Amino acid sequence: MRYINLLLLSLVLFSCEKKKNQVNSSSIVPKNGLLVLCEGLFQQNNAALSWVNFEDESIDNQYFENKNGRLLGDTGNDMEIYGGKIYIVVNVSSTLEVLDKATNISLKQIDMKVNGVAKSPRQIKFHNGFGFITCFDGYVDVLDTATLTITKRIKVGDNPEGLSFSNDKLYVANSGGLNVPNVDSTLSVIDLTSLVEVKKITVGKNPGGVEVDNEGDIYVIARGNYSSIPSRMVRIDTQNDIIAETFDFDASGITAMEDQFLIRNYNFNTLTSNIALFDPLTEMMVESTFIGDAQFTTLYGVFYNASNQKIYCTDAMSYTNTGYVKVFNNQGVFEKSYHVGLNPNSIIFYE
Repeated sequence: MRYINLLLLSLVLFSCEKKKNQVNSSSIVPKNGLLVLCEGLFQQNNAALSWVNFEDESIDNQYFENKNGRLLGDTGNDMEIYGGKIYIVVNVSSTLEVLDKATNISLKQIDMKVNGVAKSPRQIKFHNGFGFITCFDGYVDVLDTATLTITKRIKVGDNPEGLSFSNDKLYVANSGGLNVPNVDSTLSVIDLTSLVEVKKITVGKNPGGVEVDNEGDIYVIARGNYSSIPSRMVRIDTQNDIIAETFDFDASGITAMEDQFLIRNYNFNTLTSNIALFDPLTEMMVESTFIGDAQFTTLYGVFYNASNQKIYCTDAMSYTNTGYVKVFNNQGVFEKSYHVGLNPNSIIFYE
């Protein structure tokens, strides 16, 4: 659904007013702030990084270009930090950008193509020195983080997206999102010793986000068809790799907050968003409206910083203008916001 929205909006002209507190951060060493990946618009080659400096509240929304003297690429989908490096998944450009965490200077841009055909990378997670990258061509790529080379491709389902680890296994949601209405419904289970898919679990149509709780159970969001088939959260018993429970509430994504989950939902009928609080230990909803829809125009992502116990939400502002990072305390009370780039979807904390 995100691709459909961005494709339509790529035909719309938009203007971005430069904020008074925006600065050129090309010479700044990143510390005590936020690095925000802004997706941009589909096929507009305008993915970007925003740097939010907590010390003086300044913001640089052309941070990657200022640091590296070139554009980041087309449609930045994910950003993670591992082993002193930052990895940025750029979907339409089909690249993986690797930055030095200390300077944010590019170390390598990895071409994510096979015989000239784009793999369309989507998300990345790390385990024991390796990065695992879901690619929309139906594979998970294995990246050796020491050599920054792809060492293996693992065949999974259609258009894999979210992924997480538990019990020496990797769980991958196969969305089939590019094949609407014939979407996928499976969660691939990959053995991390053999790096082979050992099982597929049918979890519901169009699975996307995947998260693990403190007891090792895996939770996956089956997003349905955004209309007649509702989105649902499904719990997987990872000892037996079977469905343990399907929860009867709408859910679009999961973010861990200490030993609880923040469950975000976007209602495609009312165009409203909210965040619920869920306890995976009791399998009970703690609060159905932990942060209400009045706080957001288009809730795009939810992140939790354990060091300061604050919740950071990205708001895409109907995809038509530059977005915001909105900050809440761990009780869901709004504190402040930062005006960043277009369609902010990932955050890395510097402290």
